[in-house]
Amino acid sequence: MATVEKQIEDRKRTFKDRKRTNILKNTEQKAISWLVCRMPGFITPDILTGIGLVGSILVLAGFLMATYVDVRYLLMGIAGLFVNWFGDSLDGRIAYFRNIPRKWYGFSLDIIMDWISTILMGFGFLVYIKNEFEIVAFLFVAFYGWAMIISQVRYKITDKYTIDSGMFGPTEVRFIICAVLISEVLFVGSMKWFGAIMCVALFIFNLIDTRTLLQLGDKRDLAEKAALANAR
Repeated sequence: MATVEKQIEDRKRTFKDRKRTNILKNTEQKAISWLVCRMPGFITPDILTGIGLVGSILVLAGFLMATYVDVRYLLMGIAGLFVNWFGDSLDGRIAYFRNIPRKWYGFSLDIIMDWISTILMGFGFLVYIKNEFEIVAFLFVAFYGWAMIISQVRYKITDKYTIDSGMFGPTEVRFIICAVLISEVLFVGSMKWFGAIMCVALFIFNLIDTRTLLQLGDKRDLAEKAALANAR
């Protein structure tokens, strides 16, 4: 019983700074909780951040090798996405688990590394997809960047940090990209159309999130005006 209570307390401490709403939330949090308890002491949050970046480089390498050598090298991207998830998901969680969080340092580093990773993967996609569909790669990076901006502004307005857009978060996006990579190996050329569909979906989600964000901003403006009026 004590062990179960300790596991629950460890999970609460590990995820106390972030609200998740994604479909895979429960499974992902259980996996992360299991991993942080078994991570060697010499593996620091910064090392895990670096591991996440290495995963993004592997995805880029897979795209480049698929372009110039053989399409099956796209499967390297699946390994790269797993490595990226491992580093990106555990760096902040292990800091909270060990009670050594650096909230604003970690937040700043996480955002910068996420953007660099997005650019690396997007560049690989751009090199692979070629010709008239290059715009799809550009739009994917642009729309993903838009989603990142929404999450940061939402944090500023609500003081609550979330990286998910409803039921979808970075982990679900990684799974979708893995499925697209496998599809491209089996059916060369399918990535162009899947990429276009993902861009449309991102655009719609971003429009919805932007509308919600503006409503939250309006509510905060009204609350602050009311508080200022009462203070007088």
